[in-house]
Amino acid sequence: MTRLSGKVAVITGAASGIGLAATKLFVEEGASVLALDVGAEALQAALADVGTRVTPFVVDVTDEAQMRQAMAKAAETYGGIDIAIPNAGIFGVQAPILNAAIDNFDRVMRVNVTGVLITIKCAASHIIERGGGCIVITSSVGAIIGNPEAVAYTASKHALTGIMKVAARELAPHNIRVNTVNPGLVDTPMMRIVEKEVGLGDPMKGREMLQKATFLHRFVRPEEVAELMVFLASDAAINCTGGMYMIDGGMQYGGGAE
Repeated sequence: MTRLSGKVAVITGAASGIGLAATKLFVEEGASVLALDVGAEALQAALADVGTRVTPFVVDVTDEAQMRQAMAKAAETYGGIDIAIPNAGIFGVQAPILNAAIDNFDRVMRVNVTGVLITIKCAASHIIERGGGCIVITSSVGAIIGNPEAVAYTASKHALTGIMKVAARELAPHNIRVNTVNPGLVDTPMMRIVEKEVGLGDPMKGREMLQKATFLHRFVRPEEVAELMVFLASDAAINCTGGMYMIDGGMQYGGGAE
């Protein structure tokens, strides 16, 4: 029996990376998924081979009216919502604090924090109608460490810990569990850009330097994060709420052995 049989999930940022991996695995595990992203063409292309239990929906997670429409679409199409995965996020432009652009900071916070709050706010009433469920927020190892030249991203992920803790307490009486997954360096297309930046134009050197920031000297695969999400969304995690679930290869401790 599949772990999410009969469940309905809404996943934001579903066109790539962790969101796409989660969408695919949730469908494999028996769930029906409303897959949200801001780019119509990218979303359609990404979901072309996922199957019939997924519905693409183009939306801006920072627009509350659009997100209410998205949740209503999930309820109309599948009968309700059991699981919300606020996953959409951006890294923003890296810069030291002395050179940090405030408009970049505001944009990162708007997507990464306000977008998550809107997702939770709009999904929760539908989950309550189903008698409970769960919310799994995509956070980061950046929620517990300070990444140089990434003040906006780091601040946004720290903020998600606070949102998760408040939501876990407030929604518990409605039988809704709320947790974060906190990946380290995830092997996504965005990482190719970071590798080049860290390696000063040499991606292979940058990749080696980044991987040495973990005990295991390897990146996290999006599919591994998706597996953790499935666990937290399943009945096996029935007593898991208010938690930060690290999947960072030890990066939180400041790097691995040589």
